Formats: sequence, structure tokens, C-alpha cells
Amino acid sequence: MAKMLAARLHALGEPMSIDSIDVPTPRATDVLVRVKACGIVPNMANVINNWPTWFPHQPLPKLPAIFGLDAAGVVEAVGEAVLHTKPGDRVYVNPLRGCGSCQVCRGGELSRCRYFTLNGYFSTSRDGQRIFDLYPYGGFSQYMTAPQSSIVNLPDNMTFEQAGKLGYIGTSYGALRNAAAGPGQVALIDGVTGTLGVASTLLALASGASRVLGTGRNEELLKRVRELDPERIEVMRLGDDSTGEWAKSRTGGEGADYVISALGAKAPVETMLDSMQGVRRGGRVVNVGGVADRLPVDVKWLMDEQVQLIGSNWFSTAQGQELADMVATGALDLSYLQTKPFPLARVNEAISGLEDRDGGFSNYVVIP
Repeated sequence: MAKMLAARLHALGEPMSIDSIDVPTPRATDVLVRVKACGIVPNMANVINNWPTWFPHQPLPKLPAIFGLDAAGVVEAVGEAVLHTKPGDRVYVNPLRGCGSCQVCRGGELSRCRYFTLNGYFSTSRDGQRIFDLYPYGGFSQYMTAPQSSIVNLPDNMTFEQAGKLGYIGTSYGALRNAAAGPGQVALIDGVTGTLGVASTLLALASGASRVLGTGRNEELLKRVRELDPERIEVMRLGDDSTGEWAKSRTGGEGADYVISALGAKAPVETMLDSMQGVRRGGRVVNVGGVADRLPVDVKWLMDEQVQLIGSNWFSTAQGQELADMVATGALDLSYLQTKPFPLARVNEAISGLEDRDGGFSNYVVIP
């Protein structure tokens, strides 16, 4: 058997080790991808150190395990039942996995499957290990197998390192799709300086938003966000004013057409509640961040104002292909990403929570 290197976690709280293991063989409907770059989840250090405490009902794969969520590379081989994808294709591997055969999976909505699992990361199902057993290879390895239905074809003007950020860009895109974002609308993005916030801003602009109102805490990063399009972007530092009142004041009292809540897991609930008040009557509030505490929602206000509160996670492979096509045509420019590559041998350094002053503009990737 041919051998490859893979970073494997043998125990929670310990560094990953670089192990030599067999190169996997793709099954009939799978593809084998030679990984060229894999994005690093910003909270990966918390996942491998504190996950059971944070989210005990969302299991990690059985150890030793290969992590790595956002892999991009070149197709090395395909199974005998793969008809479209071929060796040599430049691809991104969508890590979203479902059972593949339930009603929602057959409808292409894998994120609604009770087996919802992110390959190379975690599952939301107590039965998620069954998915991990089928697809045990994450992007922190030189090769990985994936179902042909997870493949996004990359244009030549999109680098593998940029594709390593597609998980977060795609998650933002899924949120905007749930918000029914479109031309001429006003977007309010809470947490605009983070990974999801910057991506949501660019995608809102690409969708034809007339204005993007953004909030964050870092003044320097807020300035950088506004410089993306000074004519259409306005920003406010959280704490300087009420987000809801500010959004209403910037829209003649109407409010934003939709709110994207892209706050981090440790953000105060009050911050999200405040931004929700900035949506217009009949608007949509989409939570794509991760405020972990319980949200005390005034359901009568939701009813009276006909406001929709929507939870949104990840994105479909079809939506990932739409993003790649947007990059191909120039509708989406990923040159804002500042790539910081690490070889596989330095994977532990890369996920150790290095000081990051670039917020949502940074792009940490492992190069296997």
C-alpha cells in the first residue's frame, strides 16, 4: 500500500502527531483528492481541548482522528461509478455529510439530515460516528476520500488557499440566501469584522445591496471593512450606541431588510437582541454566528412585526459551486484574504490560537 502523512489527534488536549498511514482507496461513488490546502477553523484549539465541555451533545470522531474541515486539491482517482468528476480536476471538498438516503438528503438538503456531520470536524448526531467511519479522512492529510456529491469544481483564477476559506464564505452565503438578500436592500451585519462578517459583507454587496451597516469592536478592522466599499458600507463600534437604534436612524426609521448575526460563541446575548431591533417590519434575522447562551425572544414582537428569526448553518454543494462560479466571473473577489500558510509539520502551531490582528481578512491554511 502507498503511504501518506496525516496529522492525527490521539487524545483531547494533546498535540496532533504526524503519522504515516495508508493512502485510502475510493469506493465506487467516491473520489480520492490530493490535498493542496486546508483551511483552519478559528476555534479549532477549543474543539480539541474543550469540546466535551462546550458542546457535549455534538460528538467528535473516535480517536485517533484526522481533522481538517476545508480541503481543496486535485482529484487523484475516482471510483468506478463516478461519471462527471475526473482525475486532474481542481476541487474543493464540501465536508457536509448526511446519510444520503433520507427524504431531506434526497432533496439535496443534507443540513437537515439527522446524521448531519462535518467531515474532519464534529457531528450534531449521536449516530455521527457512522459517518466518520465512512469518511475518516480530514484535510490535515495528504490524501482524502469524499463522496462525488461533495465536489465543487474550482476556476483557474481561484487558488487552493482561497478555496480553503470556502467553508466560512459558503456559510455566509447560505445565511444570505436564507435572508432572501437581493438588489436594493439594506443589510445589517452584526460582527462585521469577523470571518463570517467580512464574507457576508462582500456577498451582500455582490447581491446588489444598496447599503451594508456593520458593527464590531475593533476600530482598525471596522475601518478596513468600510474601505471595501466606502460608498455603500457604514460601520459603528459596538458600545458607542444601540445597534438597533443606529440602524433605524440610518434608514429613515424603517430598519434593515435583514440582519445577519455573525457574532462569536462568547458574545453577550444582549448584543444580538439589540441588533434584532434594527430589522424592518417583515424583515428577517438570520443567526449564523454562535451566541451560545439562551436567547430570551419576545415572540409577540416577532408576531406583531412579522419578523422571521432563522438559524442557518453551512451550505450545500450546489451553493458552493455558485460561489466558485461567482469567483470565475469576477462577481466575487477573494483578494481580500491574507493567506498565512503552514506546512503539515507545523499544524499544532497553526491551530494553537496565534495572535491574529486581521480578523475576517486572515486565512490560515495547512499545506499538506
